[in-house]
Amino acid sequence: MIAQLIFIICLALTIFFATKSVKRIVRNIGLGKKLDLSGNTSERIKKVVLIALGQKKMFARPIPALLHLFIYAGFLIVNIEMVEIVLDGILGTHRLFAPSLGGFYTFIVNVFEFFAVAVIVVCILFLIRRNVLNIGRFHKPELKKWPLLDANIILIAEIALMFAFLNMNAIDQILQAKGNPHFHTTGSLIFSNVFIPLYSFASENGLLIAERFYWWFHILGVFLFANYLPYSKHLHVILAFPNTYYSKLNVVGEINNMPEVTKEVKLMLNLPVENSLPSTEPLRFGAKDATDLTWKNLLDAYSCTECGRCTSVCPANLTGKVLSPRKIMMDTRDRVEEIGNNIDKNGAFVEDGKALYSDEYISKEELLACTTCNACVEECPININPLDIIVQLRRYMVMEESKAPGQWNNMFSNLENNFAPWKFAPSDRFNWADKLND
Repeated sequence: MIAQLIFIICLALTIFFATKSVKRIVRNIGLGKKLDLSGNTSERIKKVVLIALGQKKMFARPIPALLHLFIYAGFLIVNIEMVEIVLDGILGTHRLFAPSLGGFYTFIVNVFEFFAVAVIVVCILFLIRRNVLNIGRFHKPELKKWPLLDANIILIAEIALMFAFLNMNAIDQILQAKGNPHFHTTGSLIFSNVFIPLYSFASENGLLIAERFYWWFHILGVFLFANYLPYSKHLHVILAFPNTYYSKLNVVGEINNMPEVTKEVKLMLNLPVENSLPSTEPLRFGAKDATDLTWKNLLDAYSCTECGRCTSVCPANLTGKVLSPRKIMMDTRDRVEEIGNNIDKNGAFVEDGKALYSDEYISKEELLACTTCNACVEECPININPLDIIVQLRRYMVMEESKAPGQWNNMFSNLENNFAPWKFAPSDRFNWADKLND
């Protein structure tokens, strides 16, 4: 009864703190501007199945994709076993489903063990790739300190949890063989059998203590992971699904017009304009801070797994510019977290003199480096759109602060007057063709 009570308290605390974290993240995402992404349900579900669940875009790089598939499937499948563990903890039973499922239970647990071993192998390979091999996208400036530590913590924790699971099953089989009535027969478990010789000389009391240690280590590790997840880049294991669901359905490279500017242009051209109530908010062109972005931009930021695929294909970054699409997403998430903490501390946001568009977060140099080629959006495994954030910040820089480079202003002037980026009259545009007849 004491063990059951402790387990129930741990479970309740896990649910309480996890729920609190979820509410905080939902609140922070809600700080973004409204954006209607309803409709097209069937098309959106199709995207979720192919991209979030099926990981279609991951397979542009087959080897990392296969490794990720094993760890992803292992995470989902092994955690199905958590249903039995949680029920055992609440009811005080042991392997609740073993007596009723018989041989099928043996098959299922062997499947769990296969994926547990796969997770261990893949996590070790990922640790080597991230810390030993010289893979460029894992050695960018934005991945120093906490981001690097965060990735390593998760990989090491997953290895430890899987080893605990396998050792628990190994000891369980020894106790079954000794005839302990509390340990139901599971049949032969292929992978955990490897660990049996490690415990073959232990006393029964020692085995009971070791089995309970691994059981509690595994379940408490999962509980801690559930509470650590909202503060980690691995939050994408949950947010990848809603983020993909609400991703763009139209042409990815299409840049949305600004409603305020579109309205002014239509009025100038005597085109019909939709009647709408005037906004009570002060008009701002583009975005200066995270709260000027849409809620979907903020969901993108929280969904980012920091894999760096976007940065690895960014032509600006590849040519030595400071722009990194991954850093854009990380900075956006860090800034909205800072705003959320400000609200929690003061009850409402108190001006802190900071902004997303600033040298502290995303600088003018980064924004100017972007070619709007859309490579980062195309590459992202879960349809995150760093370009949309860049464009909105750049609009603020140009339209609110008038900080466009001189070359840009010349181009804008030529587009306005000559309908082309070059400084010659439209009537002279095809003069070059006349020379072909000479």
